[in-house]
Amino acid sequence: MIRPLSIALGLCAGPTQAANFYFCWLGDNGYSMTGEMTVNETALNKPIVTARDVTQFAIAGFRDGQQIGNWDLATKQAGDTWVLHFDPATNSFLTGDALPSGFSQGWNADGTAEDCGAGRFGFNSGNQAQDFCLDGVWIEESGVDPQTTFLVSPVPVDPQCRVYVPTS
Repeated sequence: MIRPLSIALGLCAGPTQAANFYFCWLGDNGYSMTGEMTVNETALNKPIVTARDVTQFAIAGFRDGQQIGNWDLATKQAGDTWVLHFDPATNSFLTGDALPSGFSQGWNADGTAEDCGAGRFGFNSGNQAQDFCLDGVWIEESGVDPQTTFLVSPVPVDPQCRVYVPTS
């Protein structure tokens, strides 16, 4: 009796909701990044949201306000680095080498930031720095301290990490 009731309630429940987050990162020498991710709402109760909990994700890299590359889950290729750790209690990404792997964020760039691929873009937060990979090359001059925090916002942000204020 309980099982049919559970199944019926499950069928009546609406689709799982999701939470959207927008973020911005300021690197060195005019480099910056904006991004957006959608997280399954049930994952927001976990201590750490990981890549498995993210249903949509996209980043765009900039130099002096001009876009230099982008990467997203929709175009993710086999072998692309995809490591993400987000603390939903503080709305913050883990940074630096907070994990035994040596890097806490790998968005088409591993701890060496040299594996994003020809003609492609990636970002890494590791034990030495947070930095970009562009066209399969580590962009060392983009790097900042590995513990640098990101701006995380409920509304979109621009490459200078300014929050878009809705107008009426």
